[in-house]
Amino acid sequence: MDLVTLIKTFIDKAVVISWFLFLLTWIIGWAIKGSPIPIGKARRVGQGLIEDAVWGAFWIAVGSSIFWLIYYIASLLSTSFPQPPKPQLPS
Repeated sequence: MDLVTLIKTFIDKAVVISWFLFLLTWIIGWAIKGSPIPIGKARRVGQGLIEDAVWGAFWIAVGSSIFWLIYYIASLLSTSFPQPPKPQLPS
């Protein structure tokens, strides 16, 4: 496994796990906020989870862009460069 493939695999897994955690937190937040629990503090906890999930989604999007940039730079650096020209001596 070369470096570019390793970076791409790591980025893909990290982004998928991050989006899954965002969705899970967002769903749990709405479930708590919308539940018929007569305790107001529980609803505030749900609202806090929703807000944290939205901020998390924003940072996941920013992080994904940065990860893509890292992958792009790594793929550019991993390409083989042409051989330098050989000087020709006068005969």
